[in-house]
Amino acid sequence: MTGKHPLLNQNLVLLIICQGLFLTNNVTFIAINGLVGLSLSPASWMATLPVMGYVVGAAFSTSIVAKTQNYFGRKISFQLGLLVAVFSALLCAYAAISQNFWLLVLGTFIAGYYSANGQLYRFAAAELTVASQRDKAVSWVLAGGILGAVVGPNLASWTQNLFDTAFLGAYITLAIAGVIGIGVMQFIHFPDEFKTHHALGAGRDLKTILQQPVFMVAVIGAALGYGVMNLLMAATPLAMQICGLPFSDTALVLEWHVIGMFAPGFFTGSLIQRFGAIKIMGVGVALNFLCIVIALTGIHLHQFVIALFVLGVGWNFLFTGSTTLAMTAYKPEEKDKAQAAINFFVFGTMAFTSFGSGALITTQGWNILNLGSIIPVAITAAALVWLSIQKKKLLNS
Repeated sequence: MTGKHPLLNQNLVLLIICQGLFLTNNVTFIAINGLVGLSLSPASWMATLPVMGYVVGAAFSTSIVAKTQNYFGRKISFQLGLLVAVFSALLCAYAAISQNFWLLVLGTFIAGYYSANGQLYRFAAAELTVASQRDKAVSWVLAGGILGAVVGPNLASWTQNLFDTAFLGAYITLAIAGVIGIGVMQFIHFPDEFKTHHALGAGRDLKTILQQPVFMVAVIGAALGYGVMNLLMAATPLAMQICGLPFSDTALVLEWHVIGMFAPGFFTGSLIQRFGAIKIMGVGVALNFLCIVIALTGIHLHQFVIALFVLGVGWNFLFTGSTTLAMTAYKPEEKDKAQAAINFFVFGTMAFTSFGSGALITTQGWNILNLGSIIPVAITAAALVWLSIQKKKLLNS
């Protein structure tokens, strides 16, 4: 016996597959819902309301998901989320056929329940391996999103004209992916010691958890990191269409963006173990600034590709670092309320940026959208500096 524990095991590999299916759904929704929304909406500024519906539904579902996780455990709760994914995809398909904009918004709102479940896969990853491997487990499950990077945009492109109704094929395929996910999840065993047999009120109250500097900065990093990424990604299909670029180019840009989001997952955990979460989050902030600079240089295909790829890598460093940082701020019996709180702030920020992306891109343009992104990136940078100062004071006291 060497005493070493391998990172990958059957449970973790299957969860990585589920993450890939989740991101396939997520990326496809981002790729097509703004365009379908634009074709059906009463006004152009309402185009991204279906994207907004997705994240508002997720924010609304966070407390419900926390309760189902607490009552049923990980597996059943995750399977319920996948069942909702199947239903919502079929509802969106019907909305596209019937040319019903508000039914499309309702379908994406319902799909938010699946998103609220899928966002917990990264936390569940830490439960499927030993404590020394948890940072890596989180980043590897996030890396499973590469499947979504390759399949999602190409799925939207391949099925765009499969039926008379644009993108109907994508919605139907997402329903099939949800059924596959239910089957895969059935074979994952979540250890008994991580089941939540306690009441949701166990441990410290949520206010006490939220007031910790480490948790506050973890929330800011996760929420604003996701918010900036969502603001620019949700606007990209519309911006490229306005610039006269074909959807095949949009699919290419989104593919490289999502590769940037999840490919670093194979080594982000190791970087965090070596340098610490705060430093890796700082690199993520720097990459977000770099993305904005590149995006402001022009509107050719290569500029969209490079800017969105850099944005994806920056998001990975920020989000993985924030997740790791947050896990140091709560006890096992507090995990449901703490994880629900983080996801609530993430989805709430995404809801705002989803609507803002459509309104800004159709009324102000791509450059103003990018300039506006500087504000949340700067706030995240300031939060990291503040936490670093707090830690130094604590060490010197």
